[in-house]
Amino acid sequence: MTPSRVLVVGASAAGLTTAEALRRKGYQGELTLLGAERHPPYDRPPLSKHVLSGSRTPDTAHLRTPGTLAALDAAFLLGDPAAGLDPGSRTVRTESGRELSADAVVVATGLRPRTLPGQPDAEGVHVLRTLDDALALREGLLTARRLVVVGEGVLGSEIAATARSMGLDVNLAGPRPAPMLDQFGPVVSDLLAALHTGHGVTLRLGHAVTGLTAARGRVTGVRLDTEEVLPADVVVVAIGGEPATGWLTGSGLRIDNGLVCDSRCRAAEGIYAVGDVAAWHHELFDVPMRLENRTNATEQALAVADNILGADRPYTPVPYFWTDQFDARIQAHGRLGPDAGVTVVDGHPTSGRFVVRYERDGMVTGVLGWNMPKQARLRRQEIGGPVPPLEPSAP
Repeated sequence: MTPSRVLVVGASAAGLTTAEALRRKGYQGELTLLGAERHPPYDRPPLSKHVLSGSRTPDTAHLRTPGTLAALDAAFLLGDPAAGLDPGSRTVRTESGRELSADAVVVATGLRPRTLPGQPDAEGVHVLRTLDDALALREGLLTARRLVVVGEGVLGSEIAATARSMGLDVNLAGPRPAPMLDQFGPVVSDLLAALHTGHGVTLRLGHAVTGLTAARGRVTGVRLDTEEVLPADVVVVAIGGEPATGWLTGSGLRIDNGLVCDSRCRAAEGIYAVGDVAAWHHELFDVPMRLENRTNATEQALAVADNILGADRPYTPVPYFWTDQFDARIQAHGRLGPDAGVTVVDGHPTSGRFVVRYERDGMVTGVLGWNMPKQARLRRQEIGGPVPPLEPSAP
């Protein structure tokens, strides 16, 4: 039965796309989007690049114009975070005391950034998750000379590249020996390390960060497990995020690295999850999966909208994400990681344009393109099949 009221908790990309998909598919019932932030829906990938560097104004990150949002015929309740959920009645309680009930509830609350244990509340210490975070960090960078980025994953690497392009002295610190090692494996992460050092980023990797130093209420440095202190005017802590599920405590829903869902992205009758917060069963790979990227937010929202309207559609994407760092656009399809074999199948790393194939147990599990988007897209069709004979196409 088609619900007459749908409540989407989370008004960013995943939540907005779910609402738009429902309307496109003919849903004419009541539609409400509840957002923790005061901003209208905006895109997060530009925050660590264009907004942070100042190459684009903050309003360009907005996903839709005010007119387009009005045409959606939905109620936007912004600046009022969700505080609790009763799955039986599908009622969400907000921090302001509102109680919102619906026939279907979509949880799209995303992530909250992790912080360092004992992280001091000192001026100059930043995280980057929201538009306000990006604006505050940019303001800090404009008057700083030395930046230390704690965290060598996607976000930390992007921030380091952006800040270095702005002219700052940048140290990138973290426990892994190379940037994005967990995502890309040693072959590509070593190339990424060379890219950063070639542009003047100092890599202080392979050592844990044990804390920050501060004086007179302002951060002064980052302490490594070697007891060395990296001097800093600004520090960005980019050590990943945790699914924003705290408001679901006491709901009875299963929480395990996200809101646990079946293959239809359904956590309970009439309760769905979408985007970074959703941990669902991937039928193709037969594993639980949770993806933190913009592409997944869109694709999963389409599947959730279908299922709300009565479809019985498993969500089985080929994972995909991209990152822009300096002059490299890197596009990753499928399951990569440090435990896979890697073969260069197009181009060559020395040229700055290549595609590598990731292989496990004789099967293709992923492909990665470095400034070769078309070739990477073509190789994507190999994922899930046996490793083909190596016949590189022309670069």
